[in-house]
Amino acid sequence: MPLRISLHTRFMVWFTFLLVFLVTAILFVIEKREVATINEESENKAVLLAKNIAELNLRNLVNYYVDDLLASIREQVNEKLLYVVFFDQSATPVAYNPEIAERKEIWCCSRLQGVTRVDVVDAQTKDIYLAKKVQRVLEVEIPIFSRGPLIKRGTIKIGLSLEDMRAEIRRTRLALVLIGVAGFLLGMVGATLLARRIARPIKKLMEGTVRVSKGDFSHSIKIESADELGNLARSFNAMSARLMATREEIEEAHKKLIQAEKLASIGKLAATIAHEIRNPLTSVKLNIQKVLEDGRLGDLDQEHLSITQEGIGQIEKFVKELLNFTRVSGLQLDHFSVAQILEESIKMIGDSFRQKKVTIERRIDEGLPDVLVDGDKMRQVFLNVLRNAGEAVAEGGKVVLSVSLAGDARPRKIRVRISDNGCGIPEKDWEMIFEPFFSTKASGFGLGLANARKIIEQHKGTIRVVKKRSPGTAFEILIPLEGET
Repeated sequence: MPLRISLHTRFMVWFTFLLVFLVTAILFVIEKREVATINEESENKAVLLAKNIAELNLRNLVNYYVDDLLASIREQVNEKLLYVVFFDQSATPVAYNPEIAERKEIWCCSRLQGVTRVDVVDAQTKDIYLAKKVQRVLEVEIPIFSRGPLIKRGTIKIGLSLEDMRAEIRRTRLALVLIGVAGFLLGMVGATLLARRIARPIKKLMEGTVRVSKGDFSHSIKIESADELGNLARSFNAMSARLMATREEIEEAHKKLIQAEKLASIGKLAATIAHEIRNPLTSVKLNIQKVLEDGRLGDLDQEHLSITQEGIGQIEKFVKELLNFTRVSGLQLDHFSVAQILEESIKMIGDSFRQKKVTIERRIDEGLPDVLVDGDKMRQVFLNVLRNAGEAVAEGGKVVLSVSLAGDARPRKIRVRISDNGCGIPEKDWEMIFEPFFSTKASGFGLGLANARKIIEQHKGTIRVVKKRSPGTAFEILIPLEGET
C-alpha cells in the first residue's frame, strides 16, 4: 500500500525545502556581494594609503635621502601596515622596513618596472610569514610621479594586513547566518500557521463529508474566513441544508404515504363496518324502541333496555366518526375570520365549560386578515381541541386562546394557540396523539385529533403540540393566508 502522508506534512516538507533553498541562495548572493565590497574597500584604502605615503616621501625618493625614507617607513609601519618598499626609476629597492629584510621575495622586485601611466595599480592578495605567523596580506604597488612634469620617479609597494578585513567578513557572515536562521525560523512558524489554516478547514470538511455520508445532514462547518476555503465551507453547509430539507421532504412524503395507506385500510374497514354493523344495528335499535313503548315491561327491564340503547348510540357514534375520518370530501372554501370561527366553536361547547367553571382567556390581535377556509371543517377542528382542553383541566381550570400573525416570513400564516393548565400530555406522545385510534383518555376512539390534522393538512396548514412553561398542554395551529401557500 502507498504511504499515506497528510496534506499538512507534505506542505511542511515542500515548504521547508523551498525555504532552505531560497534562504541559502539569498544569503550566498548577499555574502558574495558583501565580501566583494569589503575587498574593494580594502583595496581602495590601501591605494589611498600608498598615495599618501608616496606624496610625503616624494622629495626623499628623488634625492635618495635613504635615512629619511627609512625614518618615514618606521613611523608608518604598524600592525595593520606591515611593510613599505620604495623602488627607484630602475626598479631597484631603495628603502624598506627591517622586518622584511629576510623576506627578499617582497622587496627584491617591482612589478611596475615598465609602467609609464599614472593610474596603474597592482594589487595582490597573498599569505606571508611575518612576526612568527602566517598573515593574509593585501600587497599594493603604484607608480610615483613628480608634481611638475609627469616623470616617473619610482614605485611604492605596501603590505596591508587583511586580518581586520577577514574579521569583518567573518562578522558579516555570522550576521548573515543569524539573519538566515531567524528568517528560516520565522518562515517555518508562518508555514506552520498557514498549513494549519489550510489543512484544518480541509480536515473539518473531510470529517463533515464522512458524517454526511453516514446520514448526519445536520452537521455544518464553522466559517472562519472569507477566502476560497470559506466559500467551500459555505457550499458544504448549503449542500447539507439542501440534503436535510430533501430528507425531511422525503420523510414527510413517506409519512403521508403511510397515512394514506392507513386511511385506505381504515376506509375499507369502515365500509365493511357500515355494511355489516350499521344495518343490523338499526333494526336492533328500532326493535328495542318498540319494546320500550310497550307499557307491560317492568322498571328493571326498561332500565336494562335503556342501557342497551346507550350502548347502541355509542356504536353508532363510533361508526359515524370512523366514516367521517375516512371520507375524503371536498372543501367548501370561503373567506372567514379565524376569531369568528373560534368564537362560534366556544359557544357550541360553552355549556360543558360552564359546568366545570372553566375560565376562557382571549388574546386576539386586532386587524388580522381573513383566511380562505372551509368554515364548518375548521369549526370541527377547534371543537376537537377545545373539547380535549375542557376534559383535561380540573374544575375551575383555565383555557387561553390566542390568535396572531406568525412572523413576517413568507408565506405568512395565522397562528392559533389553544393552551390549558390541565394534566398535560407526555412529550413522548406528542406526535402519536394525531395517529388514528391513539388516545391518552380512558374513553374515546382516538379519531378526533387525527381528523383535525387531516382537515388542517387539507388547508395546507399544520397542527402540533408545543412546549409551555406552565403545566398543561398547548396546541399550535398554523393556517396559511390566501395566495401564500
